[in-house]
Amino acid sequence: MAPSLEEPEAVQDVLDNPLKARPQLVAPEPEHCPGPESESAGKADSCAGCPNQAICASAPKGPDPDIPLISDRLSGVKHKILILSGKGGVGKSTFTSLLAHAFATNDDMTIGIMDTDICGPSIPKMMGVESETIHISNTGWSPVWVSDNLGVMSIQFMLPNRDDAVIWRGPKKNGLIKQFLKEVEWGNMDFLLVDTPPGTSDEHLSVNSFLKESGIDGAVMVTTPQEVALLDVRKEIDFCRKAGIRVLGLVENMSGFVCPKCTHESQIFKATTGGGAALAKEMNIPFLGEVPLDPRIGMACDYGESFFDQFPDSPACKSLKDVVRGVAHEIGLEAQQILPDD
Repeated sequence: MAPSLEEPEAVQDVLDNPLKARPQLVAPEPEHCPGPESESAGKADSCAGCPNQAICASAPKGPDPDIPLISDRLSGVKHKILILSGKGGVGKSTFTSLLAHAFATNDDMTIGIMDTDICGPSIPKMMGVESETIHISNTGWSPVWVSDNLGVMSIQFMLPNRDDAVIWRGPKKNGLIKQFLKEVEWGNMDFLLVDTPPGTSDEHLSVNSFLKESGIDGAVMVTTPQEVALLDVRKEIDFCRKAGIRVLGLVENMSGFVCPKCTHESQIFKATTGGGAALAKEMNIPFLGEVPLDPRIGMACDYGESFFDQFPDSPACKSLKDVVRGVAHEIGLEAQQILPDD
């Protein structure tokens, strides 16, 4: 007989209460049990004499009291967008940094990046602010500003040494993400981009739970053309649908290779099943475009420079600006006001 997983938790219960651990009961729930997570747990008449009474009575109940504080802190942020992939190695954080720079080419807008990849924070390096630290005032934590209209918050700014490993379990990660939302003085911003790690686990559940009241505009999915990447992106799309997160669209990253000399494009990761465009059609979500693989992108990220400032004529810049306009259109904004045509 093939091995199987333990009996899974109810999906909706996980989504509704992602930060609460179910009480570990020492005996089966009796017939008239009100439920170990109900408001009357451990207090109802039927709880008298139950071996679980003290456990149920002490279990956390009710909504998170910090949610209203988070909503108030983010009241000046107009649009909140998650960057998801499901698969590691598709260039999601690179794409997040490029997307932020693309939005920031409009000097009239203010952009923020919240790096929730707690164990692998790469955004500060890509944005050229790796050695910065967080300034704390009586109004909260200040984002590290890359430019006048582009700010970043990441655990990287809090590490004693840049190569220190972050070896944390889920609850501690959740706590830091809550601090990023509750303590950081984001101020008035047009867009807050939330860079997430691969998968559909703690960080994703936390962000969705903490931001649900203040509102998430949606998620941008990032993939590469190969089927092995598309497999995990399908799971991420399924997560969004179950969690009630709107999928704004799908971007195919590393879609072809652009020669820096002649700008000719070649297919390096050739799609075997139709790539991102076919997946978007299959899943009935918008296809926001293809971003070609330009080796100068990696160089710009390594040096913490804006790819748009250094190589404005690259086909990748045009593709990324088209993605920005597509995202703006999907959230009901006038694309040309967000990023006018060159």
